[in-house]
Amino acid sequence: MKRTQNCGELRAAQIGKKVTLAGWVHARRDLGGIVFIELRDREGNTQLVFDPQHNKASWELAQSLRSEFVIAVEGQVRQRPEGTINPKLPTGEVELLADTLEILNPSETPPFQIDESGGAQAGEDLRLQYRYLDLRRPSMAKNLKLRHKVAKTARDYFDANGFLEVETPILFKSTPEGAREYLVPSRVNPGKFFALPQSPQQFKQMLMVAGVERYFQLAKCFRDEDLRADRQPEFTQIDLEMSFIDREDMYALIEGLLAQVWLAARGEKIPTPFPRMPYIEAMERFGVDKPDTRFGMELVDFTADFKESKFKVFRSAVDTAGGVVKALNAKGFACATQGQIEQLTETAKSFGAKGLAFIKVEGGEWKSPIVKFFSDAEKAALTSKLKIEEGDLILFGADQREIVWEVLGRIRLIVADILKLERTGWNFLWVVDFPLITFDREANRYLSTHHPFTAAVAEDVPLLDTDPTKVRGQHYDIVLNGVELGGGSIRIHQPDVQKKVFEDVLKIPADVAQSRFGYMLQAFRYGAPPHGGIALGFDRLLAILCGTSNIRDVIAFPKTAKAVDLMTNSPAEVEPKQLRDLHIKLDLES
Repeated sequence: MKRTQNCGELRAAQIGKKVTLAGWVHARRDLGGIVFIELRDREGNTQLVFDPQHNKASWELAQSLRSEFVIAVEGQVRQRPEGTINPKLPTGEVELLADTLEILNPSETPPFQIDESGGAQAGEDLRLQYRYLDLRRPSMAKNLKLRHKVAKTARDYFDANGFLEVETPILFKSTPEGAREYLVPSRVNPGKFFALPQSPQQFKQMLMVAGVERYFQLAKCFRDEDLRADRQPEFTQIDLEMSFIDREDMYALIEGLLAQVWLAARGEKIPTPFPRMPYIEAMERFGVDKPDTRFGMELVDFTADFKESKFKVFRSAVDTAGGVVKALNAKGFACATQGQIEQLTETAKSFGAKGLAFIKVEGGEWKSPIVKFFSDAEKAALTSKLKIEEGDLILFGADQREIVWEVLGRIRLIVADILKLERTGWNFLWVVDFPLITFDREANRYLSTHHPFTAAVAEDVPLLDTDPTKVRGQHYDIVLNGVELGGGSIRIHQPDVQKKVFEDVLKIPADVAQSRFGYMLQAFRYGAPPHGGIALGFDRLLAILCGTSNIRDVIAFPKTAKAVDLMTNSPAEVEPKQLRDLHIKLDLES
């Protein structure tokens, strides 16, 4: 039997019509001799009725049906009896009175129930082991459909804006300046390796040199790094590059894309343009370069107020080069338990702080052993800047600026979770003017904050020779509700400037720069246009749209946190001959 409708399609308008459905048995009930089957396909569910008075042969066969049997049924659409309508189902007004039943394939008993409660009880490892069953669950099927819709929306948007979709190679060369890479040995070139690309960065810049002008793709990228809920060893990004643009062009393009995606995926209009915030402001106010601006509790600077402090911890921080004193007011959190204070203190220590000073405002008093060291002027500054009231908890950071940023930035989010602060809506934000160069104390050298192809803000270029850490890059991150959706930059397109950054600023030896990037420097000598680009994390974007914090929920076949595919049991060992062909010997003991 060939199906004529899907299981989410039948409505009252089809009553009396003869149709054929096919799908999986979702549930079975036997009531008074009549068998009711809930049939499911990817579009929805329909109730089937097998009545021995109507067709005994089909009714008898229906006795054998169990969960996840694949069947086809022909019958007549009829109105459900009064009192049995199911308003939770789009097909809930009707049912199919079965004439003919065909079992297309039986099923063994699944390891978990194919619905939301069964998925929740199963645990993620079991669901990943039987991913093909997990994807039958309505919520997972819905995520995959939304992924398709967002991908199509993006492709249509870029096509309408004059972009060409170009596929770039998966087998690339190693560029170890970035994250750890996956290496692929070359059989025909013994001792040499490809690397799977962390991004199509260099290829898309070559496409700009090639005159493509507007490129995009939904690019597969790979990073061999420790995983979290929002990371996978292989992931997808919306990748694009444009010639003859500035940052404003990029902002407008991406705002238009996200507005169209939100309308298609959620039916919501998001206001544009998005606000912009310099990197240094984001760090000073929120302690992080991807701030969640849906709530306050901002970091406030008290370095100048405590420059004569009698509290040694604060005075020591102020007197040390690069040291600061900052605080935030956790409104209404003076009720914090000892356990919660210890949790916050351990968080502070884990990011390099020596401890966590705090003041509880209770019963009209400031309760803390550090208060006795404060002058009236210092207390007045705290009261005024933090708007201190009864019931507040003041949390301090006093250390190197970067440590204080990270500590209070993390604590701010933890406190917001504990207090269950309201965080609704879509707060999009451009974070701009990142530092182009960062000094790595451990490596004792300058490193690119993002990557070495980012152009400097024009007025800061002279500082490359005198103080590279003060140079702002033309980098931009798009942030939503504390999550970085993506980032990009205007690129260096002059070969002499790019060579200077490689060799003079980053101190990459000339022969190493030539080996890794020589083809780029050569290409730029043939008329490279000004250009810039961005990459958006497609999986992360989908997770937000689907309302999950775990990107594994929006990827058909993801890996675990240990980079393992439980369904196929990969990675796996290979035959010795394969290793010999690749000129590889394993040393698993070292």
